[in-house]
Amino acid sequence: QVQLVESGPGLVKPSQTLSLTCAVSGDSITSDSYYWMWIRQPPGRGLEWMGAIKSSGDTDYNPFFKPRTTISRDTSKNHFTLQLRSVTPEDTAVYYCVRDRRMIITSKTLGSWGPGTQVTVSS
Repeated sequence: QVQLVESGPGLVKPSQTLSLTCAVSGDSITSDSYYWMWIRQPPGRGLEWMGAIKSSGDTDYNPFFKPRTTISRDTSKNHFTLQLRSVTPEDTAVYYCVRDRRMIITSKTLGSWGPGTQVTVSS
């Protein structure tokens, strides 16, 4: 059974770059036809799909986040990463990494989810 675990700093200062890693076990991030994505949930708000990297290595992004987001992967370590640049307090959220055969999902009832990691943007 696949397991995903997010890691990264819990506190980031405004204007800095947030970097998160999703460690994957029980499956390879190059497994055919899966999307590996990042989704976040700001406090009091719904899930926000940020982007995904396909098993092929191709990426797709939510246009809202695309200008300041990069999703990449390290196949030797079987993990993928999120970089979000120029963060503001509005980027405070719980960030999740997710695996699914659909590129975009907006419900926790779909896909395989990591436990999530809280990120706070504050000076």
